[in-house]
Amino acid sequence: MAADRDAGGLDPATLAVVLGRGDQAEGDPVGGTGVQFTSTYRAGGSRTYGRDHNATWEAFEEVIGALEGGRAVAFASGLAAISAVIEQLSVGAVVVAPGDAYNGTRRLLADLESRRRVVFRPVDITDTSATVAACEGAALLWVETPTNPLMAIADIAALADGAHALGVNVAVDNTFATPLLQQPLALGADVVVHSVTKQIAGHSDIVMGVAIAGTDEMHEALVRRRGLHGAIPGPMETFLALRGVRTLPVRLARAQATAGELARRLEADDRISIVRYPGLPSHPGHELAGRQMAGPGTMLSFDLVGGMEAADALCARVQLCVPATSLGGVETLVERRGKWEGESLLPPALVRLSAGLEDVDDLWRDLDRALG
Repeated sequence: MAADRDAGGLDPATLAVVLGRGDQAEGDPVGGTGVQFTSTYRAGGSRTYGRDHNATWEAFEEVIGALEGGRAVAFASGLAAISAVIEQLSVGAVVVAPGDAYNGTRRLLADLESRRRVVFRPVDITDTSATVAACEGAALLWVETPTNPLMAIADIAALADGAHALGVNVAVDNTFATPLLQQPLALGADVVVHSVTKQIAGHSDIVMGVAIAGTDEMHEALVRRRGLHGAIPGPMETFLALRGVRTLPVRLARAQATAGELARRLEADDRISIVRYPGLPSHPGHELAGRQMAGPGTMLSFDLVGGMEAADALCARVQLCVPATSLGGVETLVERRGKWEGESLLPPALVRLSAGLEDVDDLWRDLDRALG
């Protein structure tokens, strides 16, 4: 459905709870459609085959589409959603993207470039004029804001205006912000993607993605790409993601408050050389984030004075925080991002932290002890 984000004036927190439940009648389950396990359907209806249709997908897509203000298409992973956008491009098309974007996006673009499928132009996405200039002759501008894990803030509206003036489509990875903190379609983007694995599902137990189109044409293209590539989510994963959406507003509020408090304490600690969090006045994108986002989010990164060894030691010593990759779950995760292949551009002492739902003072005691 082409969802209206206002949906009768309801708050997004309410939409997250009430949508995707079908036409509720007396005696129906309160939870809605539930999990639809099937590979095929009886002939004559609107659904035909399990690679193309599933009622559980549709319920999830209704909610996310409404929250983002567009039409959603569920995918097997966040990278599958990213691929579905990029694979629409013609051979040799130029893609402008942040040089510090999500590792998976950069690896995909590098792989496609190595096979002469696309040309990848890396940019500093915070430099709006330079990024728009790089869009000359391009087919797609890929925006990530905040970036992962340097937490840079890009001006979505200005970039979209500049790119569109050159005939370039704009895609935004909105994973860090979630639909509750940032709506790129309303700021001019053509398509938005999320790793549902992260904050939307929110329990570190599934892998899934979603793309949200601003037009019917883009929606049809995404559905077609999903069917051709077979990158469909399982119905159980989709059901769990839908259940996660129901609590996203309260999880996000709690984790964001914790992230802000930890960022303030870390910034005041002489064992830390820099803290990157858009909610801090010291962050170079603080004012822009305040205009563009409804909140600074749940993610932050910081560098330790002792360098790479100190960062590794922190991740090894924590007892309450979990040393693991990924983000957006109920547990607080920490990792030194530079240890991964393809992340050599990052400061070696950088630790990324995904704030969870634990008590903030318990978390701080754990970090303080691990900092040694």
